[in-house]
Amino acid sequence: MNVTAIIINGIAVVGLLIAFVKDGKKAIKSLKMAGRSFIKILPMVFIIIIIIGLLLGFVPPDQISRFVGEQSGFGGILLVGAAGALMHIPALLSFPLAASLLEDGASVSAVAAFITTLTMIGTITLPLEIKELGKKIALLRNGLSFIIAIIIALIMGAIL
Repeated sequence: MNVTAIIINGIAVVGLLIAFVKDGKKAIKSLKMAGRSFIKILPMVFIIIIIIGLLLGFVPPDQISRFVGEQSGFGGILLVGAAGALMHIPALLSFPLAASLLEDGASVSAVAAFITTLTMIGTITLPLEIKELGKKIALLRNGLSFIIAIIIALIMGAIL
C-alpha cells in the first residue's frame, strides 16, 4: 500500500472514531447507509473490473501507448475525451481504469481528459437536461464542458 492510501485510510478511520465519540447511533446509521450504497454499486465495480481485464488482455500496452500515449498528441486526448464523454460509469470507478491506462503507456493528458469528460459531460442525461434547461443551454453546457475538459487535460499534461 502506498503512502497516499495509508494517509487517506488513516484520515477516514480518525473521522469514523470522531463520529462514534460524537454520536454513536448516527455513526452506526451512516455505516449502514454506506454499506447499502456499497452493495448497490458492487455490480458496477465487477463490470468495470471485467472491462479493465478485457482491455488489458486484448489490447497490448503498445497499442494503448500508440493511441493515447505521448506520441498520439492532441488526437489521442480528443479520442479519450470523447470516450469519457460517452461512457456512463461512476467517476469513482473510473480511477482504476485510468490507473491501468497510465501503467500501460497512456499520457497524463489523455487520462485527465478521460476522467474530466467522464465527470463533466452527461450524454446519457442529455435528454433530461434538454427537457429541463432547453436544447440550446444543454448543448452549450456540454460543449463548453468538453472544451474546458480538454484544456484541463492539456494543463495537467504540462504540469505533470
